[in-house]
Amino acid sequence: MTVTAVNRARAVERLDRAGAAVRGALDALCAQLRADATAAAVAGQRPAGVTVQLRDASDHPVGTGDRPPAGPWALCGRSNRPAPYAALAARAELRNPAGVLIGYAYAVRPVDDALLDQLTDVTGGATVTAAGAGGPMRRPVDGPLPLAVTVPAPTTPVLLPVLLGVVLVAAAGAVAAARWLAGGTTRPLAELAAAADRVADGDLSARVPVRARDEVGRLAATFNRMTREMQSYVAALTASRDQLRGQLGLLGDTLSSTHDLQRILDVILQTARAATGAQSGVVLLIEDDELVGPGLRLPVGSGLLGCVAGTGVARRGRVDRDGPVLAPGEPACRTYMAVPFNIPDSVRGVLALYDRVGDDEFDDADLVTLRTFAGQAAIAVENVRVHEEAQRLSHTDALTSLYNYRTLKDSLRREVERASRFGHRLCVLALDLDRFKQVNDSYGHAAGDVVLVEFARRVRSVIREVDLAFRRGGEEFVVLLPETDAPGGIVVAERLNAAIRATPIGVPNKPPIPVTVSIGIAVYPEHGATGPQVREVADDALYQAKAGGRDRYRLAEPDRMLVAVGGASGGPQPALPGAGR
Repeated sequence: MTVTAVNRARAVERLDRAGAAVRGALDALCAQLRADATAAAVAGQRPAGVTVQLRDASDHPVGTGDRPPAGPWALCGRSNRPAPYAALAARAELRNPAGVLIGYAYAVRPVDDALLDQLTDVTGGATVTAAGAGGPMRRPVDGPLPLAVTVPAPTTPVLLPVLLGVVLVAAAGAVAAARWLAGGTTRPLAELAAAADRVADGDLSARVPVRARDEVGRLAATFNRMTREMQSYVAALTASRDQLRGQLGLLGDTLSSTHDLQRILDVILQTARAATGAQSGVVLLIEDDELVGPGLRLPVGSGLLGCVAGTGVARRGRVDRDGPVLAPGEPACRTYMAVPFNIPDSVRGVLALYDRVGDDEFDDADLVTLRTFAGQAAIAVENVRVHEEAQRLSHTDALTSLYNYRTLKDSLRREVERASRFGHRLCVLALDLDRFKQVNDSYGHAAGDVVLVEFARRVRSVIREVDLAFRRGGEEFVVLLPETDAPGGIVVAERLNAAIRATPIGVPNKPPIPVTVSIGIAVYPEHGATGPQVREVADDALYQAKAGGRDRYRLAEPDRMLVAVGGASGGPQPALPGAGR
């Protein structure tokens, strides 16, 4: 083997190392850009030091405040073309709460001298240039950018004839020495053993000189190829680890900062896709025996996702080989894996991923990873349910499911402010069940609870959806009628009197209990300038209705002079002085 051949072999080896290092660096850069784009699209975060551009659904730019590099841009995940690119970009989809695509978020890194210098630094002495430039020892780099790595061409020694003579003399001596050592493989094997020891200690840059094309030479070449591939795999794993760490950080921030279930599920899906390399996926929740998601509704038990939801068993495979037949409307795919996510004793939804990047099938490790994210989804669903239940209990009465007294004060203030701002009326009805203490004493408190629940149901059946009903405490209730004047309030009060009076309330193992209600009516702003004032006037009108014989309503006058306008006996009733309830 000549000196020139040895130099050329070393130059080729340097090209191999440099190309692998550049590919690893580009993969890591693309992973970071994808994470930045996802953060901007899902969580609304703008990463420091990265140019972010938002585009609409037609991929036209919209203003973001950043000044991205001019085009064209090379997109991560796509093979390069010969044309030069001004920037390297990764993008993520922007979707509204209904799941409709509304645009894209791009994270952009300009292709400038700083980037080429950064890539050059990782090559260990080679030069990274555009694919069209470079010297004789040049090799293109696979990836989104048309780049090439270049090393200096091997030079021919000036004193080659002399060197050749020296080599011949040395060769003769080596032959004699080899014969004297009874073998010529001692040194290559020693070098191979030393390199293997370095690899065992974690040094994957160890290489063995290929000195011949014999068996030992082929072993050395195979060893060198193995260590180069191991370096590439380690670089890819490091980049994947860093990307997954960033995605898990985003997931943790989202879980700790919001109770928006759809947003949490979107972040879980994006993180699961990034961790497994899936091209797409869905998260569906079970509602009324249907799987429901953004723009998607599938019956439980039908198709791939319905089968997973119905059986509670995870599946993975290829549609054309393993089935099942996809249900109408179910996302089309070649490969899939889908897992249910559960809360105790029930399946709450399905998390599914489709078509792994590179056209490979998902494996068991991917399925384990997806089960982990499905567990996070189950926790998120349960946490949101608990939060919503706590919110409901903090604003509603546990027995009647009407709003409670705390909510009454806030709602009354808010409705008075709205009526004042728009010049509308607000009618306040104060209600009290007649002789309710006798019901508890005669039939028991359990029967009294039944009466209160049925009374609340009848009240809800009479009022409008925009009206608000509250249980103030015991047998006292309040109804707010927005944009309603005194005549409108009288109509509602008459309907309430009739609805409560019409049918005695049935109680298990008890005779039906006849119930009536007394109602006081006041209107903002005629009867008060604030919510508490109007409510107090309505209470006074309620007391007068009680004193007037119960089972009737009274309308207060602006000067707090009360006049009875209706009751069980029909017709107007005379105004009476205050009396007990």
